[in-house]
Amino acid sequence: MRKIALIVIIGIAFSSCNQSKKNNDNPKSESQTVRDSLTAELDSIQKSGLINGFAVAMVNQNGVLYEKGFGYSNRETKEEYTENTIQHIASVSKTLIGISLMKAQEIGKLKLDDPIHNYLPFEVINPNYPNERITIRQLATHTSGINDTEQYMQKAWVLTKNQDLTDVSTDYPAQRLNSSEFNIPMEEYLKGYLEINGTFYQGDNYLNFKPGERYNYSNIGATLCALVIEKATGKTFDSFTKEHILKPLGMNSTGWSLKDVNIKKHSRLYRNDNTLLPFYTAITYPDGMLISSSSDMAKYLAELIKGYCGEGTLLSKNSYKELFTEQLEEKNFESRNADHPYDGDYSPAIFIGHSALGYVGHSGGDAGVGTWMYFDKEKKTGRYIVINTDMGNDERSKELEYYAIWDKMNEYFDRLSVEQPAHNNSYAQ
Repeated sequence: MRKIALIVIIGIAFSSCNQSKKNNDNPKSESQTVRDSLTAELDSIQKSGLINGFAVAMVNQNGVLYEKGFGYSNRETKEEYTENTIQHIASVSKTLIGISLMKAQEIGKLKLDDPIHNYLPFEVINPNYPNERITIRQLATHTSGINDTEQYMQKAWVLTKNQDLTDVSTDYPAQRLNSSEFNIPMEEYLKGYLEINGTFYQGDNYLNFKPGERYNYSNIGATLCALVIEKATGKTFDSFTKEHILKPLGMNSTGWSLKDVNIKKHSRLYRNDNTLLPFYTAITYPDGMLISSSSDMAKYLAELIKGYCGEGTLLSKNSYKELFTEQLEEKNFESRNADHPYDGDYSPAIFIGHSALGYVGHSGGDAGVGTWMYFDKEKKTGRYIVINTDMGNDERSKELEYYAIWDKMNEYFDRLSVEQPAHNNSYAQ
């Protein structure tokens, strides 16, 4: 997983000859000049780089400061990537599981420290510690002991039905893109993965650590948490998030599947050699398959900053406080990186993380997708980036381009933040 127009100026200019002359004589506002400068610099990075298309957003707690797309959403047709282009945003999607958990707790459907067996119709027990119960909080902090194995990497993703695969590469060894006939319900897959002797069970699906003891990032654990929300609330995860997150924030271009969005606005995705990738989804869709635009994600990120500041609209102050509270200690980690400013794995909260250097957020990566969404805890400013091209196999060229885009945004915060936001968030009720 954008921009502002000069239409108002054009309309005024045509209202009368004298008015037009006056407006033509007026210089650009300082804020527009700053935005134009940033646009020129990011456009230059894109034109001299290897990423086919990307979009960015910059926000603070008052709203959106800047949003724009660059490059192409379709190399073949030269369709531009804009702030309204949509694509799935990979693991940044997990932050919506966190918001949903806190909302479900607010409305009395569950508690974070409840054992998950209170809600599930099948057993989830680490065979190494059969007397230890896994809690919802442990799923939310990746300490449940549930482990992602090849039964996840080779089974979770499936091709979208009824698409033209001419000149499209379905071979993606890192995460197998299976034929649509292998798509099964999320609950059936999780049961087969987590129950002893289940269809997808193997010994290392669970770690040899007690629940709550060791941090181990788990997509299966995140998806299981979404299933717990479904069972506790009686609503599908996608409908629950639409009701409590997407609709209140006016994220009208966002959904969990292609049927929920305007596919005409969807970017194509590319391997690192620019081979076209197919449209795909995942059985474990809550862990990474939210489809959104950078314009919608700007609204979401601004809300997260508001929530961190005690002014959020989706959750109560207490719920937001718990969402952002760091949950683990040094003893919970085998190792962690204190030097990376955007490593949310350093100190997890509830499906969102704190880096060692003052940032809060999440990152994501899938076939043809890269995303970062982080905000500065001290300055209360946030950035979002989404790209439609794989990194790698190019002596780090695309990776360095990605970092250059990210760092360039940061250079402009002080100049943008002194002005009014490009537009305020207007949450639909």
